[in-house]
Amino acid sequence: MKVKSKKLEVKLASYSGFCFGVKRAIKMAFQAADDEKGKPVCSLGSLIHNPQVVNELKGKGVKVIKDLKGMREGTLIIRSHGVHPFLLAEAENAGLKIVDATCPLVKRVQVLAKMLDEEGYSVVIVGERGHYEVKALLGFAGNEALVIENLEEARRVKKVKKLGILSQTTQSLGNFKEVVGELSTKVEEIKLFNTICEATRKRQKATLDLSRKVDLMLVLGGYESANTRRLAQISKETGTETHHLEMAEEINICWLKGKDKVGVTAGASTPDWVIEEVMDKLKKAG
Repeated sequence: MKVKSKKLEVKLASYSGFCFGVKRAIKMAFQAADDEKGKPVCSLGSLIHNPQVVNELKGKGVKVIKDLKGMREGTLIIRSHGVHPFLLAEAENAGLKIVDATCPLVKRVQVLAKMLDEEGYSVVIVGERGHYEVKALLGFAGNEALVIENLEEARRVKKVKKLGILSQTTQSLGNFKEVVGELSTKVEEIKLFNTICEATRKRQKATLDLSRKVDLMLVLGGYESANTRRLAQISKETGTETHHLEMAEEINICWLKGKDKVGVTAGASTPDWVIEEVMDKLKKAG
């Protein structure tokens, strides 16, 4: 007697893929490429943390540069993560045409960091010190600004009089709360801004909820993308088998063995066509 195998169920997280800031940055970059055909158009660092989108822009003539050395004319696109104010001033002084694709929510954090510094607070940024958004924020936050990545680092902070706390926009709320809770015991006066963007919060919650209902989670997005790596971490912490990948061809069919339900989520820099390819491949495999 033959037993019919159960069809693989594939679910996509309710919040996944491009966020508002990324959509805006990509639209501005492609528009700049169209407007300045035949002229130099450069992005100061990768516009977003997704190699497929960066390669697509390269095909339109948008070159990624690490610094402003040698660029004396043309259009400079400021990445969605923002840049240090000194770099922006340098570009303006060089006479470059600037297309500022910094996410508006990141811009808000920059304004808050500058305000806290001017009000005499020692600024703390809860985030990854190597991330481009955080590196840019330090330029607005003053010489005494600190970057704290986790609870362990927060425990090593000495007592201070006035502390102003901000967050990298793509931080996890749980980590932010832990750090704030620890720092609040070491300060006389505290001013706190939860600057985690709403889209990030919803995406993380949707990933957490879905990973608890499936046998396998696939997290789509650039390997350099902080928000995508965080989604993978959130999923792994539920105990569900989780794999972070950029493209559909990276799927190992062996992962599906013995699985009935597969969940898919995607970081803020992941194009819809990547998500669709992964969903199609899973459905065909199932």
